[in-house]
Amino acid sequence: MSLRGRLFASVYDWFTAGAEEAGLRARRQQLLSGISGRVLEIGAGTGANLPFYSADVELTVAEPEAPMARRLVKRMQGQRPQTAIVHAPAEQLPFADAQFDAVVSTLVLCTVADQARALHELRRVLKPGGRLLFLEHVRSEDPKLARWQDRLNGFSRFTACGCNCNRATLDAIRAAGFAIASLERGEFPKAPAFVRPLIVGIAESR
Repeated sequence: MSLRGRLFASVYDWFTAGAEEAGLRARRQQLLSGISGRVLEIGAGTGANLPFYSADVELTVAEPEAPMARRLVKRMQGQRPQTAIVHAPAEQLPFADAQFDAVVSTLVLCTVADQARALHELRRVLKPGGRLLFLEHVRSEDPKLARWQDRLNGFSRFTACGCNCNRATLDAIRAAGFAIASLERGEFPKAPAFVRPLIVGIAESR
């Protein structure tokens, strides 16, 4: 990973602390409440979701970037030492088909290199009827703001290590063959307007 990527990993928790305190952490907790069975979390980052998995969840986390993974492992050791970790991108998961009851993606689908391929992989590793739980900032439904997101996407990718602010992620989830079971629209707290539109929900593999 580049020097910029290592620096980003080192400040990520500080960078997102305000948003977490202002409501993002509560959204994570609400999304993951009641989750059970064998669960895969992609792009687990520094482990912000770890406190919200119940003890009976058999958790595997995937994180492709070594600087993030090092911080993730430290947090796992303190909070969930039984968690398995794989160093793999969402587009190339090292699992057989139909292995997981649920997959979790929080603030990941904005950054994956190939969103369609990643979603195909998530559906592949889910059991029939398995659930994708997502929390993602997305392209605005307001055409004016969406145009600004297009203009500022290069800036977003540079400053946030590849994060795209203008992806129509909900459409992509549907196009990958998922059925939306629940959906809530909101705002990414403490964020600039061009990264503020947020979706939180559950999609089922068909």
